[in-house]
Amino acid sequence: MCGRVTIQTPALAIAREFALTGIRTALERPRYNLAPTQLMPVVINDGEWMLDAYRWGLIPSWAKEASIGNKLINARGETVAEKPSFRSALKRRRCLVLVDGWFEWKQSTKPKTPYLFRRKDGHPLAFAGLWEEWTAPDTGEVLRTCTVITTGPNALMAPIHDRMPVILSPAARDVWLRPEPQEAAVLQPLLVPNEDEPLEAWEVGRVVNSPMNDVAACVERVASQSSLLT
Repeated sequence: MCGRVTIQTPALAIAREFALTGIRTALERPRYNLAPTQLMPVVINDGEWMLDAYRWGLIPSWAKEASIGNKLINARGETVAEKPSFRSALKRRRCLVLVDGWFEWKQSTKPKTPYLFRRKDGHPLAFAGLWEEWTAPDTGEVLRTCTVITTGPNALMAPIHDRMPVILSPAARDVWLRPEPQEAAVLQPLLVPNEDEPLEAWEVGRVVNSPMNDVAACVERVASQSSLLT
């Protein structure tokens, strides 16, 4: 799964990186340890290519309670077209989730060892995501939410975990953000492990284990150079 990310790149730099047309909403500060229920940088498929911020944890429009979003922070790429929570969004409401990197914990160590994954050049990544707009039935509050689509691991990820986010190439982003409804047959081939993006990973301190800790130490590699993965 993908349950924690980091985004320190300023909104203007993100807009330049992905050739966006503008910024609707930007995060107020760098996020070193961003967790579900918090705002994530996104670009939705409304045809405008604008940077926005949606709450992490998809709440389908038909949901009776917002708490369902706590369980829908990820969607499995292999089954996303079949699941009632995701299939309509896959067809009509897709987005890019823009982050600097993500954290994953190596399961075979005790305690589990956290790693940060990112591009080698430090530039932000574009994850495949879905979005929804939900209105609270009791208050009328409107929540705009998102989820990250995951797939199997690439060669870098495999020693650490059996899932990773879907990282979209520039060509795939253009397809993913088409505003028109798209069939699963067109989108499913995009939801595969990324083998082309130059990624790296390193072990980080256990300060990242708590989502309450949102500090620069969360992304710093531990002293041992043997922890670096490329």
